[in-house]
Amino acid sequence: MRKARAGAGAGMWAGAGIRQRIPALLRERTFRSYWTGRTVSLVGDEISLIAIPLAAVLVLGADAAEMGWLKAAELLPALLLNIPLGAWADRQARRRRAMIAADLVRAALLVSLPVAYLLDVLTLTQLYVTAFGIGALTVLFEACNNSLFVALVSRERYVQANSLVNGSRSMSWLAGPGIGGLLVQFLTAPFALLADACTYLASARFLARIDPVEPVPAPVGKGHFTAGLRWVVKEPSMRALFAWSGTIQFFNYMFHTLFVLYVTVELGLSAGVLGAILSAGAVGGLIGAVSSGRIVARFGIGPSILCGSVVFTLPLVLVPLADGPLPLVVVTLFAAEFLSCVGVMVIDIASASLQMVLIPEAIRSRVMGAFRTLNHGFRPLGALLGGALGAAIGLRPTLWIGTAGAVLAILWLLPSPIPATRSLPEPAPQDTIPA
Repeated sequence: MRKARAGAGAGMWAGAGIRQRIPALLRERTFRSYWTGRTVSLVGDEISLIAIPLAAVLVLGADAAEMGWLKAAELLPALLLNIPLGAWADRQARRRRAMIAADLVRAALLVSLPVAYLLDVLTLTQLYVTAFGIGALTVLFEACNNSLFVALVSRERYVQANSLVNGSRSMSWLAGPGIGGLLVQFLTAPFALLADACTYLASARFLARIDPVEPVPAPVGKGHFTAGLRWVVKEPSMRALFAWSGTIQFFNYMFHTLFVLYVTVELGLSAGVLGAILSAGAVGGLIGAVSSGRIVARFGIGPSILCGSVVFTLPLVLVPLADGPLPLVVVTLFAAEFLSCVGVMVIDIASASLQMVLIPEAIRSRVMGAFRTLNHGFRPLGALLGGALGAAIGLRPTLWIGTAGAVLAILWLLPSPIPATRSLPEPAPQDTIPA
């Protein structure tokens, strides 16, 4: 009898220990439902990133130009719709319902592809429309998500909550491509998309289980459409973050446009080695997400953003430096990708938490819509310049320009209030909203 009681007691203590190791937010049913839905959906997104292009290539025989159109259809909604859908979201009282509807329609669009394939009527036009539709609905989902997140999480838990969500994103980078590849291998590309459709249905189901008190919709008045952008111009920390982020996006896409070509052609690495290098980045991102809370607690929110910026951009200098014996080149690229992705996660978590506090609730979706439009607007410009310079002066010199420009982007932050911001400030007053 004593042994049985001892065993029961040990089990009880073990259970308590496990519960203590689970982050506090995940012990709350409402946030756990939200986070679970996001996690499943993020993995599904990574499956689609592989399955839709492979459906175009393997099933429909798309050429390079047609693949370019497919990528454009995927990216255009983020560039064109973030500001108008952000303005629309700020006027809504039931943003969660819009997110559920976006999930359901995205699932339906994905299901239409294997159905069309079975009926032998699948075309590239349908892939273009599906890619654009999913992109547009994703913009809508994210425009509403910012306000829902703030409704679910208290200010002092922003860093922890962002760490959990970004940890899920890193896990999706790590697991999603592999799962997608296996599904395409065994099910063919169109049927692999059914898995992503299921993730959207799961996301909708978990969102339906929560019902937080959402922020009051913003009144519609003169200047409603441009209020978010005008507020950013006047707020010094957000203005610095906008300039810094846009600069990094521009130079980073110069870099990434040529990275695969440089690694495979100039350095002579195989596709398998390249995949392993990119997986090292996913592991680095996961470590960055897990450790970001301790980094912010130790150094403060502003210094963590500065630290993340340096750790994100500076290791990429190793890429144009890579030279010599093949093992040394591989180790150098592994280090660059791993360390850079650690920095990305620290940046994302610290800066997202600061933005959530700084932005007045009434214009939150409009401000974030402007922010995403800026990010996506600079990406194609950087990619075009990177391609032109790569052809004109060579791959390695262009990579030097891209990495150096990204490192110097931190100069936008240094004269701003961000370096001195140790803790999350009080929420912005509503009277700071431009009329």
